[in-house]
Amino acid sequence: MGKRFEMWIGGRYVRSRSSNKFVSMISAISMLGIAIAVTVLIVVMSVVNGFERELKDRLLAMTAHASIENVDGALTSSDALIETAQANLRVSAAAPYVDGQALMVFENELSGAELRGIDPAREEAVSAVGDVMQAGRLSDLEPGKFNVVLGVELAEALKVDVGDKLTVTLAQGRVTPAGVIPRTKRFTVSGLYRVGMYEFDRRLAFINIGDAQKLYRKKDAVTGVRLAVTEIYEAPAIVREVALEHGELVLVSDWTRRHVNFFRSIQITKSILFVILLMVIAVAAFNIVSTLVMVVKDKQSDIAILRTIGARPSSILRVFVTQGSIVGIAGTVAGVVFGVLLALNLESIVGFFEGAFGIKFLAADVYFISDLPSELRPGDVARIAIMALALALISTLYPAWVAARTAPAEALRYD
Repeated sequence: MGKRFEMWIGGRYVRSRSSNKFVSMISAISMLGIAIAVTVLIVVMSVVNGFERELKDRLLAMTAHASIENVDGALTSSDALIETAQANLRVSAAAPYVDGQALMVFENELSGAELRGIDPAREEAVSAVGDVMQAGRLSDLEPGKFNVVLGVELAEALKVDVGDKLTVTLAQGRVTPAGVIPRTKRFTVSGLYRVGMYEFDRRLAFINIGDAQKLYRKKDAVTGVRLAVTEIYEAPAIVREVALEHGELVLVSDWTRRHVNFFRSIQITKSILFVILLMVIAVAAFNIVSTLVMVVKDKQSDIAILRTIGARPSSILRVFVTQGSIVGIAGTVAGVVFGVLLALNLESIVGFFEGAFGIKFLAADVYFISDLPSELRPGDVARIAIMALALALISTLYPAWVAARTAPAEALRYD
């Protein structure tokens, strides 16, 4: 009965319609502040998680989990290396590639690009290029036809479409009696891809590996071999294991080494944002202190009457802890509900505003990702809710302690 009595009075104080409307307004503002802070923190954490997920997925769609290259950039034993890699149980696929730089020209437009020679059948096993094709197929890169697949941003910069013929010019020239003449070759655009990262869509083009070997005069050599592994976070260990089994002096690399700065910066940003927004929740929660202090001053006579009829100081303490906790719990629950709803529908909401106002939140030529992703993680929601509730509870202790120390005689002296 005692606990029911304390909770009942605490609840009545929250819903009080007394003449002091200002105290009720401050309580509502405290509740709203906690709700907004929790909502913002959930949405921001979900966006950061979404960026991390999209960055990883899109990077791995275009770059293999690991790669092995020869020291001089011309790997002549690629077939033996592929056999060694495929014999490893932790390697799911391997594919050779040829990398090079070129200048692409179409009519009055030109652009530098990275040309990557691939074996279409094997490439689809180590990357997801075939899944992001917007036009044409990766299998159209047949040897001897000199077809090329461009990113949509690169195609837009060159103003070309599927079926157009462009000129590829290499920096390495050929010596003639008239001097050094740059080597050029006409390619037909057979397909377009879009991965959603400007770095790839604007600068990377694919051709057949045989055409690349002829173009860069590599004969039967390749730049290296790309690997797909069963456990992406074990890629550094797996690629070293394959290199040691191969037995030759080679250079190894993996996706964590190439893009480690991206993921490290995301983790740092996530930690900083969490701390900053947690401070916002703390400020909102500490508004409960001012609210309860004012309630204690307003309810001095009520506290004195409760004490004179037998209520203990601990009961008075629990009354005001209950009142502050109700404010904190209500604000946290509202914040979690709205935060989860916003995080789950963020992409649709952003798309609506972009279409309605003709704006773009993330410019493709500035950011690595042009869409605003969101990934809601239950662990983050639970952690945010627990910390918000803890801060709200802590905020109730001092005012409740002051209320418990109220002397009945002093409170009723002038009543």
